[in-house]
Amino acid sequence: MGFLSNRVERSEIKAGDHIYTYRAVFAYSHHGIFVGGNKVVHFTHFKPDSETTWNINTPSESNGEMSKLPSSCSTYPDCGFRQPKSGVVLSCLDCFLRNGTLYGFEYGVTPTVFLAKVRGGTCTTAMSDGPDTVIHRAMYLLQSGFGNYDVFQNNCEDFALYCKTGILPVEKVGIGRSGQANSLVGAPLAALLSSPLKLLIPSPVGIATVTAGMYCMSRYATDIGVRTDVVKVAVEDLAVNLAWMDGLQEAFQENEASSSNNNQVTNLD
Repeated sequence: MGFLSNRVERSEIKAGDHIYTYRAVFAYSHHGIFVGGNKVVHFTHFKPDSETTWNINTPSESNGEMSKLPSSCSTYPDCGFRQPKSGVVLSCLDCFLRNGTLYGFEYGVTPTVFLAKVRGGTCTTAMSDGPDTVIHRAMYLLQSGFGNYDVFQNNCEDFALYCKTGILPVEKVGIGRSGQANSLVGAPLAALLSSPLKLLIPSPVGIATVTAGMYCMSRYATDIGVRTDVVKVAVEDLAVNLAWMDGLQEAFQENEASSSNNNQVTNLD
C-alpha cells in the first residue's frame, strides 16, 4: 500500500486482513474481514421482514433456520450466509466488492501517516492482533451477531476494527470506533469552530489551513489507538444485545479504579 492510496491487488491480501471498498461513487466505504477462501465476513444493516442487502439466504421466520432465495452468486453456494436477525454476513470477495476497487486498511501507523491520510476510515494507530485471532472473532460473530447496526455507533468499520483489535469504546455518548464516522462529524465541527477566527485571520487560505488542522486533530483524538475510553473484550464475552455497553462501562470503571489504586500504592512506597 502506498502513502497516499491503500489500493491493493487481490493477490496481496491475506486471511485476517481488514479490507474495504467504496460505494456510491466514493461517498462512503464498506469494510470487512477477509477470512481466506475468497470469502469476506462483514456487517450490514439488517432489514426485518425483507430481503437482505445481498438478496440471498434470508432467514425464515417460521422455523428460525436459514432459507434460500435465488442467489445472485453462482460460484459460491454459501455466499450470503448469515444467522436469523443478524447483520453479520459471509460473502465471496466478488459480491463484497460489487465491481469496486479493493483497498487494505492499515494498522499500527505513525501519527504522521495517520494525519496524512486526510480521509477517515483508511488506517489507525492501533495495533492489530494476529490473523488467527482476527479470523476467530469474525467467524464467531458470524454465528452470534454484532448487535444492531448504527451508522455512527456500530457500523461495518466498527465491526472490522473490533475483529482486528478486540477493542471497544465504553462511552455511550459520542461516536463509535469508526474513522469514517469520525470524519463525517469532525469536518462540520472543525468548520464551526474555525468560524470565529475569520475576524482574526482575514486570509481565506489561513482559515482553510486552520480548519484542516482542526479536522485532522479531531480525527486523531478519536482514533482507537489514542482514545482512553476503550477496553479490550474477548469475543466470547461480548454480549450482543441492547445492554452490552453497560457491561463495558462497568469493566472500564473497574479497570480505572484498579489502576488508580495501584498508583496510590506505588506513591506510598
